[in-house]
Amino acid sequence: MTTPDLDTIKKYNDEQLYSHFVSEAATNKTIWILTDEYGSVMLNTDDEDCVPVWPSIALAEAWATGEWADCKAAEISLKKWHSRWTGGLAEDGFAVVICPFEDRDGLVVYPEELDKALEKKARKLANK
Repeated sequence: MTTPDLDTIKKYNDEQLYSHFVSEAATNKTIWILTDEYGSVMLNTDDEDCVPVWPSIALAEAWATGEWADCKAAEISLKKWHSRWTGGLAEDGFAVVICPFEDRDGLVVYPEELDKALEKKARKLANK
């Protein structure tokens, strides 16, 4: 299976984008964030404070434009995500925003929900 290009991914609806993110992150065992001199980049939606995440460095870097141009993509292993990020984000009341792009806000999910989806996909991949 080949990874779709950025233009194709940008056309996905929320369900397709979430499925793509979970599949890619579980397959590659990584999640990508953007960081600046203060740490992880945060976004504010109407209802939530969020950490934006992407399934690849290319998608993360595609978002690092304009006011975010000085940000760097940082890789987090799924093991570290499960052990530290999920609980930390939930405890601090943060959500996760899946694949925001310059012209799209992305899909907001709760850390525990994302963690369950990643674990389920990882189990499926391990049983193939």
